[in-house]
Amino acid sequence: MAGITKEQLIELLNKDLGLEYTAMVQYIQHQGVLKGAMYQSIAKELAIHAQEELQHAITLCSQIDYLGGVPTVVMPPARVSGDNVTMLEQDLDGENDAIARYIARIGQAEELHLYHLAHQLRNILAVEQEHAMDLEQALGK
Repeated sequence: MAGITKEQLIELLNKDLGLEYTAMVQYIQHQGVLKGAMYQSIAKELAIHAQEELQHAITLCSQIDYLGGVPTVVMPPARVSGDNVTMLEQDLDGENDAIARYIARIGQAEELHLYHLAHQLRNILAVEQEHAMDLEQALGK
């Protein structure tokens, strides 16, 4: 059975890159509109998450270029809500999706013997898992 090709991996990394842009924008919007004293702490954390998502995008952009691809500028729309809990759940859904994607991407990178890329993806994955933990704590999960 044929495995993933470098070109397919580049395409998947570009989808990840677009979703990192979306996560950054979504976090920026959510931290700006969260209301209430009980959300002040998580709002500050979301601003940090946005900065970390930017770093993920920069890392992915560099890796895509290194692999011979062209980093995308296309991003899916951000999810918005007027409800604090819904916003945090949207962010948690995004993080859980990212965790699953990066676990898969690490295996794909290693299949192609791209261990430098797998290492970078592990670093991103660890931060995404921290984000999920922050959001779960804020949601009381």
